[in-house]
Amino acid sequence: MASVRQTFLLFLLSSLLASSVYAGPDDAAAPGDDAAAPGDGANPQPMDGGSDYTMPPIETEFLGEWAIDNPNAGVAAMQLQLMPNDKVIWYDTTSLGPSGIKMQPEGNCPINPDANNQPDCFAHAIAYDWKTAQVRTLTVRLQGDAWCSSGNLWPNGNLVATGGTFTGNKAVRMFPNNDDPNSDFDTRLNVLADGRWYSANQILPDGSAVVMGGRDSYSYEIVPPSLEFTPRRFDMPFLQQTTTPALGPGRPVENNLYPFVFLLPDGNVFLYANNRAITFEPNTGNVVAEHPECPGGGARNYPPSGMAALLPLKLTPDNQAMNVEVVVCGGNLPDAYQVVDARHVTEKEFMPALQDCYRIHPLMPDAAWEKEQDMPSPRTMGDLLHLPNANLLMLNGARKGTSGWEDSTDANFVPALYTPFKPMGERFKELTPTNIARMYHSCSALLPDTKILVAGSNPHQFYTFDVEFPTELRVEKFTPPYLDPALDAERPIIDPAGSDVVLQYGQPFKIAATMTSNEVLALGENIITMVYPPFTTHGFSQNQRLIMPAITGIENNVITAVAPANGMIAPPGYYMLFVSHLGVPSQGIWVNIN
Repeated sequence: MASVRQTFLLFLLSSLLASSVYAGPDDAAAPGDDAAAPGDGANPQPMDGGSDYTMPPIETEFLGEWAIDNPNAGVAAMQLQLMPNDKVIWYDTTSLGPSGIKMQPEGNCPINPDANNQPDCFAHAIAYDWKTAQVRTLTVRLQGDAWCSSGNLWPNGNLVATGGTFTGNKAVRMFPNNDDPNSDFDTRLNVLADGRWYSANQILPDGSAVVMGGRDSYSYEIVPPSLEFTPRRFDMPFLQQTTTPALGPGRPVENNLYPFVFLLPDGNVFLYANNRAITFEPNTGNVVAEHPECPGGGARNYPPSGMAALLPLKLTPDNQAMNVEVVVCGGNLPDAYQVVDARHVTEKEFMPALQDCYRIHPLMPDAAWEKEQDMPSPRTMGDLLHLPNANLLMLNGARKGTSGWEDSTDANFVPALYTPFKPMGERFKELTPTNIARMYHSCSALLPDTKILVAGSNPHQFYTFDVEFPTELRVEKFTPPYLDPALDAERPIIDPAGSDVVLQYGQPFKIAATMTSNEVLALGENIITMVYPPFTTHGFSQNQRLIMPAITGIENNVITAVAPANGMIAPPGYYMLFVSHLGVPSQGIWVNIN
């Protein structure tokens, strides 16, 4: 691979001579700050060989490919969670009629309290084995409707789903992280302080979670990793302030449901709703920073439904986060829902979705939104996922309309690779399109094998198949560009037996890996990423987080790195850990930090 390395070195030299694109190790920004703002075309990260490369990543012309993983999973994915036991749990709603698969075994038709107490033979939740594409039906429907609920993982890997509607709006449901083929949901009804329909969760440093907002719930509460708890409720006037139109006769169009919430490395929580953001102390509710209104004139939360992510947290050897930054993209104008939804109009107007993005550094004094490069195409209801090599992927959604029954059109079939620290103008790259529309109620997830699982889409009140955008029961996998077969020689292979899979905060850990080419791993050419598996619904991947621990040495193909310092940087629980060689990732292993 000598010629490839020479090409990299020439590219790096020309980049440095042309424009000081990369800062050196001695120019690292102070914790929480950046060496450069996103709009000036500079990479804000030092290429120090710790949590970043000293050489440019490998480029490929491969644009990815799509494949059907299961032609009919039976249940449309409305809420989805990848589990550490390599099952994917997803479910829809129990109150809107039959799904596409009956409960197993045949003839299992218990009473459904959210359907007039009538027998219901249809499943509304499944456990999907992403390795084999096998489906097992679950019985979440017996325990209160989880429609438009929220969720997160406990530190032990169990899934908790919070809220929903009807009998489930104050419910907490737990699905265990085990290999028992009979595992199912364990539910407590009426235990949350407020109804949580269209709420959002964020894990805290102690493993509990903020459950934020929901329809007509201008509050949040903290839910511990237990089914037995006393609710801790806090008023959140900001949610009422960001409700538009203002409260009045009839149900309002909120524009701030499924608010974006992110745990910051100082332990506070960043909250984005509609077009504004604040930072608050989760254990008191005190607002510590009020951020400016996001430019662009758009509403970014449900039902206009934009996307948001906390960008990769690169850590220094002394465990400071070099970059703390949030990006929001897409959505639609504030009145886009009112002019398209049947509850408001008889003649639908599908307004074009937004194409713009903005970034903010919430830990910086007087933090302000900065214009990011526009996306290649407009997008509402899209997903924004972290990839194992620290890039991001945009996919799913529509170019016109909003979330809601029959309220969108012009499906966006084209995923976009987002590389946030490239120079301005080079940050987006359109990839191979799918031919399956994934609009309202679709989901996706990064898998440990580095492919993307994509499922769902049901923009109709009931399962409907004889229309332009039918209820979608097919499951796809997307192969991203980094899985180009031509890059296989550059792909690391992690040896789980020689690696630490239980990490301790602030302590060194070791990852054993080899190269497919048998080349020796070298400092500055490899990074480690830890990806928290999010709970994804309605275009927001709740709890999503990518952390890049600093590498302190590599010897005999054993990487030594420093685990994140505390739960403020890495909330306790399971993460997928990957090694990437100049942008080419290994398959992942599950690690736990506590």
